[in-house]
Amino acid sequence: MANGNRGVAYMGPGKVEVQSFDYPGFELKDGPGVNPANVGRKVPHGVILKSVATNICGSDQHMVRGRTTAPAGLVLGHEITGEVVETGPDVEFVKKGDLVSVPFNISCGRCRNCKEGKTGVCLNVNPDRPGSAYGYVDMGGWVGGQAEYVLVPYADWNVLKFPDKDRAMEKILDLAMLSDIFPTGFHGCHTAGVRPGVSVYIAGAGPVGIAAAVSAFLLGAAVVIVGDLNPDRLAQARAIGCETVDVSKGDPKEQVTAITGDPEGVDCAVDAVGFEARGHGANAGEEQPATVLNSVMDLTRAGGAIGIPGLYVTGDPGAVDEAAKQGSLSIRLGLGWAKSHAFMTGQCPVMRYNHYLMQAILHDRVQIAKAVNATPISLDDAPRGYAEFDKGAARKFVLDPHGMIKA
Repeated sequence: MANGNRGVAYMGPGKVEVQSFDYPGFELKDGPGVNPANVGRKVPHGVILKSVATNICGSDQHMVRGRTTAPAGLVLGHEITGEVVETGPDVEFVKKGDLVSVPFNISCGRCRNCKEGKTGVCLNVNPDRPGSAYGYVDMGGWVGGQAEYVLVPYADWNVLKFPDKDRAMEKILDLAMLSDIFPTGFHGCHTAGVRPGVSVYIAGAGPVGIAAAVSAFLLGAAVVIVGDLNPDRLAQARAIGCETVDVSKGDPKEQVTAITGDPEGVDCAVDAVGFEARGHGANAGEEQPATVLNSVMDLTRAGGAIGIPGLYVTGDPGAVDEAAKQGSLSIRLGLGWAKSHAFMTGQCPVMRYNHYLMQAILHDRVQIAKAVNATPISLDDAPRGYAEFDKGAARKFVLDPHGMIKA
């Protein structure tokens, strides 16, 4: 057992620090962001992991930019892959030494929603509202995993064990994407109805957008079009076989039609951007939080479907207007209604997909780490990683707290 712990803490808008704090135990303690109703909660069903790979996510960046109500001192990190070093007395099937992926959704496996596979809205882990995650604002206060060690509750239910530890370590950068972005991108495509032969538009060429593009190809899409403002990220999308649209150069619908030749629009669309969206064309530098939702309705054919894994929040202190500060956006719902669009929003239920995507990685069907340009860095380099990612680096930064990832 280690004597302490170190991890990445949000300290205020634009600032993260690597700090020392207590080694985790099998009881929730008071701290930044911990719901009072969770203080003292016993976790005999949990395990303590030694973090092997723990990723920086665009959702973390929303907090670090000051675009949520996250408190200073919150330990970040919900994309966790680790080795079990301790097990609680109620853990039956997960063993010390197991190498596991942790879904970013914390779920109990016992409530009605969990039993229906809706693990993103578990009813028992967050007193604030349904749904929880590690190291995230208003998610109950479970300590984040951008740290040397982390507590994972309901371990027999939550963790995905890799069947061969040595084989998994050879593909650890790929497998590190199973905790969030690969299932999230896949969920966006699956809920949008991506299947063999369809046309797909993906808004956003960040890691989730690229993961969605990889997923669209895995599901058999005929053409995958990715839209963004960032030339490096668009180049990354082209490198994996996507068509691309630079939305700073004009109306995405016109550019998409020029690619597909179909004025009716694409069959499916995925919003991998979320609430910090920027305008198109002449308004390309201007924040317009509803612009992606409105554009994907515009360019998706009547009867099509739209998956929305991009994050939208209920509280945004940095929003452009008072309505948006409450999560109220000027969405053209009438357009979507008139076109009979199907929509799916919310957290991806990672557990629904992660076993199958693990198999796709282990059997060389996908190279997700290469596609998202996974870049391992040390825990102490986390502030630099956050700064570069915030500037639009076409990379997925993976923290390596113990130096276990091979060069």
